[in-house]
Amino acid sequence: MSLIDHARAVRENAYAPYSKFKVGAALRATSGAVHVGCNVENVAYPEGTCAEAGAIAAMIAAGDTAIAEIAVIADSPKPVSPCGGCRQKIAEFAKGDVKVTLTTTDGIVHETTVATLLPGSFDADYMSRV
Repeated sequence: MSLIDHARAVRENAYAPYSKFKVGAALRATSGAVHVGCNVENVAYPEGTCAEAGAIAAMIAAGDTAIAEIAVIADSPKPVSPCGGCRQKIAEFAKGDVKVTLTTTDGIVHETTVATLLPGSFDADYMSRV
């Protein structure tokens, strides 16, 4: 199964009763393992979680620590892009040249990189004096 296939499958499990906007994410860790996540809404809107964050949490829970590739899918007119917070979360665990595949349920695909999604990202180099 491709990462898009994994993301498509987990998207069906999304809990989105308020927005009806289901998102799925799948990432391949540098170990080769695939980890998935879906968005989980909450009636207190800011308390929901994004699909990308769920996939990253699953990766960390499984003992992996680095992303080799990630895919995100949603039923939208154009490929869905991770929110700013998720871009920063992805950048925490992925190098700038890591491939990010954004796609729609209708098959429109856009491929990019972590560095393109989040240029000038805040990273551990800024913490070197701490």
